[in-house]
Amino acid sequence: MVALGGGTGLSTLLRGLKEYVTRRRDPVNLKHPIGDLTAIVTVTDDGGSSGRLRRENRILPPGDIRNCMVALSQDEALLGRLFQYRFHAGHGLVGHNFGNLFLAALTHVTGDFAEAVRVSSKVLAIRGRIFPSTLSNVSLAATLEDGRKVHGETRITASRKPIKKLTLLPRNVRPLPRALEAIQQADLILLGPGSLYTSILPNLLIPEIVNAIAKSRAPRVYISNLMTQPGETSGYALADHLRAIEKHTPRRVIDWVVANRQGVSPEVAKRYRAQGAEPVAINIPELQKLGYRIVLDNLLEQHGVIRHNPTRLARLLLEEFLSGSHRAHE
Repeated sequence: MVALGGGTGLSTLLRGLKEYVTRRRDPVNLKHPIGDLTAIVTVTDDGGSSGRLRRENRILPPGDIRNCMVALSQDEALLGRLFQYRFHAGHGLVGHNFGNLFLAALTHVTGDFAEAVRVSSKVLAIRGRIFPSTLSNVSLAATLEDGRKVHGETRITASRKPIKKLTLLPRNVRPLPRALEAIQQADLILLGPGSLYTSILPNLLIPEIVNAIAKSRAPRVYISNLMTQPGETSGYALADHLRAIEKHTPRRVIDWVVANRQGVSPEVAKRYRAQGAEPVAINIPELQKLGYRIVLDNLLEQHGVIRHNPTRLARLLLEEFLSGSHRAHE
């Protein structure tokens, strides 16, 4: 199983799926049907601790990868807390994250970011594998609807203007070969949830990755976001998210869409609305007209913030796409 993305969405998805991954050397069984879980993570972040390490140490941004590691770790309690620990004092240290510094140090020790991720993953005893989508120093550029060009993930997110086109700089970067291999061998490919323009699309702008997904015979599933994102996807219905992906990819990369049908509580919705975010609207006839097959379920977890329920989402994905009787192979 391969999941592509970044940010909070991917780590939420992995947190649910890890419970179904077989322990090393154990055979795949009904209780643990996932023999191999691979996360392919976008590396375009240029803000916060990740951005500072990227600029000062010439390494890839570690933040999203660190979040995925913690989500897949067996001991999320102590080691997870350690890797997520943020320094609140100390000249040069303040604002940095221990896990980010650990990955930065290991990158210099091993001379290779992908190797640093592999070694850190062993320290955290993660259930799965994590690969950056590329080892190239890539950044994002967006052309906005008003014609302006904006460079860098942080500026794109902050611009709060509709995005017309997204590009990767440099354009023709090579993916990590093992990430490509994982896609080619996958029985299920998952995209999302996550920021459309800064978590999902950056991976799909790498030509070899998008071609591998397009060629795959495995079910290719897009997990819809629960809420729109101010600026990036203001006013976007689910069909608009999918059209944006179609516009940026030369070939079809999604067959199935998984979306939430559960209502958001009025007080939480009100707070999100004040920030410019709304629940993502789902128009089933429109999605069917675009050629997508849809699975709806109650996938919401709301404790002040709105997130996917990791357990319910994982169970749904396994029942729909990995069980012998699943509808995707009818």
